[in-house]
Amino acid sequence: MAFLTPYRSQILGLTRIAIGLLYWSNGAKKLFGWFGGVGPDGGSVALASRMGAAGAIEFFGGLAIILGLYTSVVAFVIAGEMLFAYLLGHVMGPDGTQLFWWANGGERAAIYAWFFLLLSTLGGGAWSLDRRLGRGDG
Repeated sequence: MAFLTPYRSQILGLTRIAIGLLYWSNGAKKLFGWFGGVGPDGGSVALASRMGAAGAIEFFGGLAIILGLYTSVVAFVIAGEMLFAYLLGHVMGPDGTQLFWWANGGERAAIYAWFFLLLSTLGGGAWSLDRRLGRGDG
């Protein structure tokens, strides 16, 4: 679709914002119990726990991604967190060791990991604070 090539930066920016919102909402669920919270009671998790640390990365990292602030560095950290989530939560999860996503339910963690790894190389695109501040990151 060569006709979209002139809009590459804008499409990247929109994708960054949209996926950043999805990712951010996961952190808001964990930290504050927003959007239905976690668990059957819809509450929040303890901040001083593995899920609390994940929630902090998701909430604050997601906010930075939405804003396009330090996009490459933040996206790389998030990609690592999502790889960790895939390995610990899905490959070595409660159902035993299952490497592949079709058996372990880790599709979302894998997609986030690959997207944020890609974003760490591409930068924030249009409408990022990195670009506005002249960081050359997008």
